[in-house]
Amino acid sequence: MEVRRLANVEGALLFLPTPHVDQRGFFTRTFDAEVAGNAGIDPGAFVQDSISRSAQGVVRGLHTRRGEGEAKLVRCSYGEVFDVIVDLRRASPTFKRWESVLLRGDEQTSLYVPAGFAHGFQALTDPADVAYRIDRSYDPTEDVAIAFDDPSLAIPWPLDAVLMSDRDRQALTLDEAVERMAGTSAGPVG
Repeated sequence: MEVRRLANVEGALLFLPTPHVDQRGFFTRTFDAEVAGNAGIDPGAFVQDSISRSAQGVVRGLHTRRGEGEAKLVRCSYGEVFDVIVDLRRASPTFKRWESVLLRGDEQTSLYVPAGFAHGFQALTDPADVAYRIDRSYDPTEDVAIAFDDPSLAIPWPLDAVLMSDRDRQALTLDEAVERMAGTSAGPVG
């Protein structure tokens, strides 16, 4: 398994497995504690695995959490997604910068998203399944959503957004979310 750092944001990693392909399909390792540890990630820190299924064009995110945030490994287990992360760590040299990657089920690449980042994706296939390995138990009072189409980010989403949750339709601007993360803004989380 190869590990690559992303160029535009500090601390995010791609874990690229080597699928073994034959006439039956493929087999690959999607997580390796030793590889994660060598990359500086505590493999024992993950406490929750989740999965989402989305129809083509669905946008989920951009989501983050207040407080300690959460680190996660994200992988498209079936289909293909346009995956985006945004660095919200004020002390980071890449603060407010974003990076996108295509995650594909036939590759099983995992994206490591450090705590303090927002994360979202758009399903490019119907369906697209995304698996998450998360390092903190879920607490809905910490949720923060950033508008996927915030003009200050100018993310070039590949498809028109066809479906979105109410939470994502009412999401905050990037600047409002940064204020919320710092605890300087009251009111609903967005």
